[in-house]
Amino acid sequence: MRALITGGAGFIGSHLAEKLLERGDEVFVIDNLWTGKLANLSRVQNTKGFHLVVETILNESVMNELVFKADHIYHLAAAVGVRTIMDNPVETLDINVKGTEVVLRLANRFKKKVFITSTSEIYGNHMEHTLAEDDNRVMGSVKKRRWAYACSKTLDEFLALAYFDEKKLPVVIGRLFNTVGPRQTGQYGMVLPNFVQSALLGKPISVYGDGKQTRSFTHVRDVVDAITGLMNEPGAEGDVFNVGNDKEVTINELAEKVKKMTGSNSAIEHVTYEKAYGPGFEDMRRRCPNIEKIRKLIGFEPKYDLEAMIQGVIDYFKE
Repeated sequence: MRALITGGAGFIGSHLAEKLLERGDEVFVIDNLWTGKLANLSRVQNTKGFHLVVETILNESVMNELVFKADHIYHLAAAVGVRTIMDNPVETLDINVKGTEVVLRLANRFKKKVFITSTSEIYGNHMEHTLAEDDNRVMGSVKKRRWAYACSKTLDEFLALAYFDEKKLPVVIGRLFNTVGPRQTGQYGMVLPNFVQSALLGKPISVYGDGKQTRSFTHVRDVVDAITGLMNEPGAEGDVFNVGNDKEVTINELAEKVKKMTGSNSAIEHVTYEKAYGPGFEDMRRRCPNIEKIRKLIGFEPKYDLEAMIQGVIDYFKE
């Protein structure tokens, strides 16, 4: 099997590359290194069957050749992180919308199966219950930049499903919920690595808002298992699946766990959203997936609990 991973030098993409190479696939990675890092691929860079192209997915001539060579395409390239979205709105929309359009159009040219990586942000500010794939979405005003990422990924989903319905292109969509683990950086606003780094350095652990908002975290290895499992299952084609862990934790509780597990004396400080991201920022109070659909189809069950996830991030930064 030949696999193409867009954004393969990123946090999730590099773990996916390792898994595919371990099972014997030939792996092609394309990444412009905006948020990805060559260091993430250090374990596989000299592996037989691994190929890296440093280029943007908006370069259609390069993408055309890579898509032609591949059997499966894993589309992970995207602008990621709240900080990136707030600071670079044009680039966010450009890569998320145009990039996916390029991937799908070229995949359709050669009829190659595609995994589209989507996000729990799709659901918006929906908090009545655990989030199921067919739930309505609750979006804020277009003047709130916070929702640009969610809307760009929504368009990606609509486009992928349109290709499936109209062109019979085999596509699978996975909505990822707060993936964490080794190699994730806090540079772009990711909460767990930020907490761990602050705790290890003895700096204040900054909790945005009142800290009572809840999230569910999923280990990157669980996510990679889910992605590959869905791509290997014909019954997943033309459908959308939550990929996450259905155990919730408040951000206050997360901060306390990190402080305890690192043995840190750091103070936990609450910071207003306005101070962190500027006026008018809106956040979700709750984000927890219903994973019955993926559980029934491929038997997906998260293996890592929250403590194991936190410990893995601590060990990574200590190295």
